[in-house]
Amino acid sequence: MNKRITNALTIDVEDYFQVSALADHFPRSEWDSVPCRVERNVDLILALLDERGAKATFFTLGWIAERYPALIRRITDAGHELASHGYGHERASAQSPDVFLEDIARAKKILEDLSGQNVTGYRAPSFSIGAGNLWAHDCLAEAGYGYSSSIYPVKHDHYGMPDSPRFAYRLKNGLMEIPVTTMRWMGRNWPAGGGGYFRLLPYGVSRWQIAKVNRDDQRPAIFYFHPWEVDPGQPRVQQAAAKARFRHYVNLDRTERRLRRLLADFQWGRADHVFKDAA
Repeated sequence: MNKRITNALTIDVEDYFQVSALADHFPRSEWDSVPCRVERNVDLILALLDERGAKATFFTLGWIAERYPALIRRITDAGHELASHGYGHERASAQSPDVFLEDIARAKKILEDLSGQNVTGYRAPSFSIGAGNLWAHDCLAEAGYGYSSSIYPVKHDHYGMPDSPRFAYRLKNGLMEIPVTTMRWMGRNWPAGGGGYFRLLPYGVSRWQIAKVNRDDQRPAIFYFHPWEVDPGQPRVQQAAAKARFRHYVNLDRTERRLRRLLADFQWGRADHVFKDAA
């Protein structure tokens, strides 16, 4: 396995009831009454990273940070990067520029006040920056962010901008965009950066894809997952549509084991360090 390239490991810190696929069953007005499992799950991830001496970037919701300030300190005390996932997991594409700017500025301030560190990275919920709202990059620059990892250059029913660059690039406003990793095969981009595909497909597929990007493209990969994906004991929403249930619950019991293999097979670091000189 290629150990010369350090890849970026990223975690989108949100809980099971905040995901877009289950939004109809967990109104934001009721979030405070839903049992939260994020602290237990992030602590498990921190332990896995510590076992391998790996570092990561935690794209964290402001809503979570407000309620679990000690968790934020545990993340930063362990040497990981704290970054923003917005405040309340609202899709960037569903907001006006003014509302979006308010959301990202609010989240940034909360995270910086709690951590005492400068927060430079942002990831849009559900990779919701695309061809229809590229103005969001200007809002991010205005709010003081240095990079975004919000575009997935694939075709997907909920997100994606398949014609955008596959690797990190600098925008005219100075912001860097770091797309989630794809593998080029048979004339199209294939998801290679984690998420539901990591749970759905055999682990060997992810290992092959990342190794291929490292070897053939000579580029670092950027991989993502969520804390709720290491939590097979989370409550099940049986009322959700079959497609949503499948996407959310498939192979949750295998994720921790696969992450252990991923951490052993590749070298991992923080996004701000891995891509410091990328563009």
